[in-house]
Amino acid sequence: MGLNKTDMSVNIAGVALKNPVITASGTFSAKDSGRFYDISRLGAVTAKGVSAEPWEGNEAPRIAESYGGMINSIGLQNPGAAKFIEEDLPLMRAFGLPVIANIVGKTVAEYCRVVEMLNDADVSMLEVNISCPNVKEGGIGFGTDAKMAAELTREIRRIAKKPIILKLTPNVTDVAAIAKAVEAEGADCISLINTLLAMRIDAGAKKPVLANVFGGLSGPAVKPVALRMVYQVRRAVSLPVIGMGGIMSGEDAAEFLMAGADAVAVGTAALVSPTAPVEVLEGLEKFMEEQGFCSIEELKESFKEA
Repeated sequence: MGLNKTDMSVNIAGVALKNPVITASGTFSAKDSGRFYDISRLGAVTAKGVSAEPWEGNEAPRIAESYGGMINSIGLQNPGAAKFIEEDLPLMRAFGLPVIANIVGKTVAEYCRVVEMLNDADVSMLEVNISCPNVKEGGIGFGTDAKMAAELTREIRRIAKKPIILKLTPNVTDVAAIAKAVEAEGADCISLINTLLAMRIDAGAKKPVLANVFGGLSGPAVKPVALRMVYQVRRAVSLPVIGMGGIMSGEDAAEFLMAGADAVAVGTAALVSPTAPVEVLEGLEKFMEEQGFCSIEELKESFKEA
């Protein structure tokens, strides 16, 4: 790399990361992933969705392969915040990296409850998954309605002691409007995209593959959609942006940074190859060296508008 080592560091809402590569929620295990690579090399790690009380998740089958990706309908199964703090968090903290806790709920009160439980825990940021169905509004996702997204952000910001990241759903007509709504109510950062609503049919059995019929599509197939939405959101708000959706290589990560992301999260790729997050990091470092970039900011600024 020569005498001038590339500066890979980034700052997300006041939290310093040594590089911009983060694990995406639901695709990383502090207990298992470390058997395949040195997790401490990454920028940060993100926990699987955590609710105030345990969630059982959806019935099986809950995962289906698809062209260019996978469809999942896990249903955010998790043991609840108390168990997360007691068992999972110490394992995640052992890597010496910022820990992002992804939080979920079915009502505003449920979200606020998990925020209160995590306020004094040793996590660096809270990623608010607003793709959850609001049971009091007939099941509509918080993230598909700007007014509901704004209300939830406002209530969480009022009590949260940590920076809050709003994780946006792509299942909307105007993602920039949702981004503006949560920025106005105190979000510190935005991450996107979550999964695209999808389904598969078993033609032989003449029925849906997933027990829940619908699930979330992730993987390389969603990357063009994710890039477009990151690009739109970057131009709509001044908040830091974490981009994700089909990142499989260092060049994929570079594309997201050029589109306007300040950091990137690797998800489905890690389910295909457990070493994917560190491979993406190494690929990004190699790309930057070959292109002569000295910093992430320099890479971002190199992008030429059409």
